[in-house]
Amino acid sequence: MKNRFEGKVAIVTGGASGIGKATVKIFIEEGAKVTVADMDEAGLKAMKDQYGDAVLTIKVDVSSEEDVKKMVEDTVTAFGRLDILHNNAGIGGFALIPDMKLEDWRKVFAIDADGVFLGCKYAIPVMKKQGGGSIVNTASISGLGADYAMASYNAAKAAVINLTRIVANDHGPDKIRCNAVCPGPIETPLLKAALTDDILQAYHDAIPAGRVGKPEEIATVVAFLASDESSYVNGTTIVADGGLMAKTGQPPIAKKLMS
Repeated sequence: MKNRFEGKVAIVTGGASGIGKATVKIFIEEGAKVTVADMDEAGLKAMKDQYGDAVLTIKVDVSSEEDVKKMVEDTVTAFGRLDILHNNAGIGGFALIPDMKLEDWRKVFAIDADGVFLGCKYAIPVMKKQGGGSIVNTASISGLGADYAMASYNAAKAAVINLTRIVANDHGPDKIRCNAVCPGPIETPLLKAALTDDILQAYHDAIPAGRVGKPEEIATVVAFLASDESSYVNGTTIVADGGLMAKTGQPPIAKKLMS
């Protein structure tokens, strides 16, 4: 087994389920101490029961500056340092722009974009003081293109992608790397609620890999970006979508012409 994170300390927001939970597992298995931050108290308890002293579990609203500041402070108090921040917490939103309430637009941005900003704001000074660190942001292929009736999510994730570049540019000299992973459709609790048989089949038809992804498949990308294995990777986005964005979106007219 690799021990890429021996002696390291990480924070994972949205760490009690989905991609965050899978990432926590890798970090701990490879030697890290981890602060698991989430709003799901039952999920946090389950993580504490499973991992014991290897984790610090904190109920955190990532849109709250006070909560995020305390999350970083409590991590340093508990574990003595902070090497990795995985800004992973996020929510979706569905509405056409004329039908969207401003409060709903702002809620998605508060969690998906402000949460990343706040995490970086309070983690960077700690990382800078200790000589460096790695920040990995969960963006989305929805930040690279448009989806029907997902304006708030599309725009917020696009903001995360460019904020990733900004942090890398501004703080690369401080030996702080910042990268983003852009998942495609992944079997998380958020997606599973919408996965009717017809939608699942549509995904299978659209994705060259023929399936939706698993949280563990994104967690391995996060772990790579967080580790020293990616020491010269900074300010980039890695798309992990089974090949979905490799397609132009045009119908397969060649199949008809070649038949």
